[in-house]
Amino acid sequence: MKNIYPGLFDDLPFSLDEIICGVDEAGRGPLAGPVFAAAVILDPHQPIDGLRDSKKLTEARRDLLAPQIKAKALAWAIAEASEEEIDRLNILQASMLAMRRAVEALATVPTLALIDGNRCPVMPIRGMAIIGGDDKVDSISAASILAKTARDAALVHLHAAYPEYCFDQHKGYGTKLHLERLHLHGASPVHRRSFAPVRNVIALFGAQEVVA
Repeated sequence: MKNIYPGLFDDLPFSLDEIICGVDEAGRGPLAGPVFAAAVILDPHQPIDGLRDSKKLTEARRDLLAPQIKAKALAWAIAEASEEEIDRLNILQASMLAMRRAVEALATVPTLALIDGNRCPVMPIRGMAIIGGDDKVDSISAASILAKTARDAALVHLHAAYPEYCFDQHKGYGTKLHLERLHLHGASPVHRRSFAPVRNVIALFGAQEVVA
C-alpha cells in the first residue's frame, strides 16, 4: 500500500497507525540569538503546495507558506534554546534540546519523529534521522519553514532592542556588517559567547561589553 503521508518516500517504514512529525532547526550558525526548532504533523487530506527546504525559498515565499502550515497542519509547535543554553551545552546539544522541546510541545502526540540531519535528540518517542530531509519529506520542510520564520522574526525583535548591530539585516549571522558592528560596539547580552568571533571581541573589550 502506498503511504498516505505527503512527501514521505515509499520505502520509509510506516503503518496507518503511525503519527509522524517532521522536525528541523534554524539558527545553528549565527553569532547571536537563540536556536529555534519546529515540529509539524501534516494533514494528509490538506496538502500544501511548494514545501521544500526553507533555505531554498525566498523570504517572501516562506512568509506565505508559514501561515498555511499553521492553518492546515494537524499539529505544530515551535521551541527554542537560549544563548545561555547554547554557551553552556554547545550549539549541537542546544539544537537537540530545542528539537525535543518542539516535539514535546505538540498538541497531538506523535509516534515517530523524522529529524533533518544525521542524528536524533533524546525523546520519549521513536526518532529517525534523514540527511537532507528538509528537501525530501514535506513535514520536515514545513518544520524548517516554521523554525526559520520564527527565528527571523525573533531577530527583528532583537533589532529593536539593539539597533546598533543591525540584526534585522543579517539575522545574527557572521556577515561583514555584523562583524564590523560587533567590533565597534562589543558583544551584546544576546551574543553567543562560546562562538570564536564573539569570544575574541569580548577579550578585546573586556569590561566594556554592552549591558542590557
